[in-house]
Amino acid sequence: MINPDAKLAANIFEKPDMASTREGFGKGVVEAGKADERVVVLTADLAESTQAHHFQKAFPERFIQVGVAEQNMATVAAGMANYGKIPFITSYATFSPGRNWEQIRTTIAINNVPVVVCGMHAGVSVGPDGATHQALEDIALMRALPNMIVVSPCDAEEGRKATIAVAKLGKPAYMRWGREKTPIMTTNETPFEVGKANVVWSCQGQTLAVAIFATGPLLHNALLAARELEGQGINVTVTNVHTIKPLDKETILSRAREAGAVVTVEEHQISGGFGSAIAELLAQEFPVPIEFVGMHDQFGQSGTPKELIQHYKMDAPSIVEAVKKVIARKV
Repeated sequence: MINPDAKLAANIFEKPDMASTREGFGKGVVEAGKADERVVVLTADLAESTQAHHFQKAFPERFIQVGVAEQNMATVAAGMANYGKIPFITSYATFSPGRNWEQIRTTIAINNVPVVVCGMHAGVSVGPDGATHQALEDIALMRALPNMIVVSPCDAEEGRKATIAVAKLGKPAYMRWGREKTPIMTTNETPFEVGKANVVWSCQGQTLAVAIFATGPLLHNALLAARELEGQGINVTVTNVHTIKPLDKETILSRAREAGAVVTVEEHQISGGFGSAIAELLAQEFPVPIEFVGMHDQFGQSGTPKELIQHYKMDAPSIVEAVKKVIARKV
């Protein structure tokens, strides 16, 4: 059963409303700009693709088009942040942080200035653009940086709220965004707090077999898997871990202790990604069997988003398979 506290949209399974998470950024950054005149947006020749054009229209005097120069964009933003601005820098994740990681490290993270790096079109769900544009290493790059907060919204509504929240943190942050339209699983009333995970599926009063931790839009596949497993008499819990750094240690450890086995779900390389972050925490605090759903040391390829998610075993049936595999290891 769905945890009522999560207040997920009622039509989540049958006919969910669809929107890309980047649309949530486009709305949220305009709201953040209205609330605080220090908010500025920079883009590297990708205003519409990153949804930054909404801010450009609302606040043209606070919008900067730097052209195809991601390294320059990061350093300009760092300078603006040092002088009191709250810059959001936007590009495809393969280029930012993929191309300008050294500038992000040296001018933003080391100086601990409040620049928000927005990596768009992350994951294989970019589809036909192929391996060169499918960022699958960005979480690993950014969570390794001291001072850097890492947020991966599950849907457009959560992305809107996350953008507004991150603008108020006064810290460097990385936000991960998708291009493909994906199910909207949260509502305006769903709680959101940076660093606080949300349990979105629970089986209260029943013995749990596995705790599933998911980040980003693949949360929907985790929920589909949970419903399938419940029909087979296998009880799981699903937690939306939208903040990868810092992790909500209390919630993650509580669910892991309750279930005794864990499955992580992400649209990213397993090495160094979200699953690695969960595994590091559990290795230190409460070692349990764990299975990882995500990209296993491969680059992507061209295809439709649905084809690629299925091919690389990040769909609901693959999550069901991972749950059964970790249960076998648990026994």
